[in-house]
Amino acid sequence: MAKVVTYEELKAHSTKDNLYVLIHGEVYDVTKFIDEHPGGDDVILAEAGKDATQAFEDVGHSDEARDLLPPLLVGSFEKDGALKISDTKAPGSGASVSDAVEQGSNLMYFIPLTLLGAYFAWRFYGA
Repeated sequence: MAKVVTYEELKAHSTKDNLYVLIHGEVYDVTKFIDEHPGGDDVILAEAGKDATQAFEDVGHSDEARDLLPPLLVGSFEKDGALKISDTKAPGSGASVSDAVEQGSNLMYFIPLTLLGAYFAWRFYGA
């Protein structure tokens, strides 16, 4: 049976030498990883003792970063505790605004470059 981490436990593990992070209702021990974090330790420490799901998703972590989480899992966060966890969905669990933005960002580059290429082709071959 998976361990259930309480809010008090989460708050107790909020220092650089002993750090738990709550993401998507799961608690991870990131103590050994904090010095390797590309964003620096201050970014993770700022989310200590609270739900870090929104901050984690806002950054747009890569699949490789997400693959680092399972070995760090401590357990699930208590469902009816003092801290209410966010409803932010994990990637792949449904459509989200960030998915739409990521798909749209490809078009932001493709369309202008296509138009630019068409213009140069017209100037080179047509005129």
